[in-house]
Amino acid sequence: MDVRIELAGVSKSFGGAVALREIDFAVNGGEVHALVGMNGAGKSTLVKILSGALVPDAGEVLIDGAGHGALTPRRARALGVSIVHQHRTLVPQLTVAENMLLGRLPRRAGAVDWRRAHAEAARALAALDVRVPTRAVAGELGPAQQTLVEIAREVATGGKVLVLDEPTASLGGADAATVHDLVRRLSSAGISIVYISHHLDEVLGLADRITVLRDGRRIVTAAGADLDLAGLVRAMTGERISHQRPRRDRAAGETVLEIDALASGARLAELTLTVRAHEVVAVLGPAGDGQSELFDLLSGRRRPSGGRIRVAGADVAAGDVGAALAAGLRCVTGDRLAHGLVPGLTVDENLDLTRRGLRRPWLVRWGRLHRQAAERRSRYGVATIQADPPVSALSGGNQQKVLLAKWLDAPVQACLLEEPTNGVDVAAKADIHQLVDGLADQGTAVLLASADVEEVLRLADRVVVVRAGRVVADLPVEGLSRDALVSLTVGGTAS
Repeated sequence: MDVRIELAGVSKSFGGAVALREIDFAVNGGEVHALVGMNGAGKSTLVKILSGALVPDAGEVLIDGAGHGALTPRRARALGVSIVHQHRTLVPQLTVAENMLLGRLPRRAGAVDWRRAHAEAARALAALDVRVPTRAVAGELGPAQQTLVEIAREVATGGKVLVLDEPTASLGGADAATVHDLVRRLSSAGISIVYISHHLDEVLGLADRITVLRDGRRIVTAAGADLDLAGLVRAMTGERISHQRPRRDRAAGETVLEIDALASGARLAELTLTVRAHEVVAVLGPAGDGQSELFDLLSGRRRPSGGRIRVAGADVAAGDVGAALAAGLRCVTGDRLAHGLVPGLTVDENLDLTRRGLRRPWLVRWGRLHRQAAERRSRYGVATIQADPPVSALSGGNQQKVLLAKWLDAPVQACLLEEPTNGVDVAAKADIHQLVDGLADQGTAVLLASADVEEVLRLADRVVVVRAGRVVADLPVEGLSRDALVSLTVGGTAS
């Protein structure tokens, strides 16, 4: 099989920090080659070199056998190397056709030829069996549809090597399967895929070959069929990490969080559930079936159209962020960069925001701020190289720990955790799972909104299944199999 793209002896350093050490990495035509490793292992640096965003200190990039010592992003795209980023890059206000042809809309007599534009976009989507209306507004599409449109756009612009960075990070099981099907079709059509994911089970099921990076070194490259989950984790971390469900010694207490007939337009219809002290309750359902509304409604960012929320027996004023916080209800978003952290501030400044609230004091006591933040970083296992770096410079796992410390390092009666391990590596995931266990052990009522079935089986005591905005099942997790849980989520039964 012909090698489509290759790194030969590539090294890269930033100051005194070595990001990559003599890396050899090759992707064959029509191959799905997974690239995995812990946050900070060197994956991002490797991808930037593949795409021309960084120039290696040593070694070279070969595309179709030709060497490129100083590849640029424009040159890489011209040679067929395209990246679909984890954070979607569609312009939400534009239509699918406009996004597909952005920068190259066809013209006729000096004006945009819209008939031709929609026809070209429709052909590109149909070629990949992506069924999305070209006149749909991108921002109104579901996450899976947006991902499919981005992939189709890159293929339509000549992509022969696609780097897919966490394409299913925020997707449920059915939507992730749709993306997997497209990846397999692309591979069968001869397109090379570099697949980056922290979901190791999907990597094992999808990849022809897997390369593991650790501390900037290539640890192993092997056929996907020759690796198992335990071996993959050991290669990534150098140790064994367990994600098995621990033995539960805690017993649920009194009801703390009550959601009674909560409604939000057509998407959420009279949702009713309870969470008791010392209990973790997971909400599962197809993407867009109501659970995605919970963060805005429980946090007070948006007023529900009906129903009520009670914490420890007291009503929480609807649509009031301050009232939710005062009641001891904390909601941790699944989109840490858009709604959870302030990327322009440092780690310590982000941690201090919840103490100050919306107040802007005349005087900031920096010494006290740094001392208190240091204690929080230690409790939540936030690892930083600098004393107080910008939060945007941290790995995904450390950013997520900062987010959790920011909202949960205070007396909490109840909390909503939305996709708490989205885009983090296996070690950070294990740490965060222990944090969630600790919250429940202390008596917090935890409501978990996660599309990760394995995570639900690991953390939850009960699972509530939502379809069409209503609860259709409320079951103890103990004894449920993975297949039964997936079946419940997509509309089947637990049997």
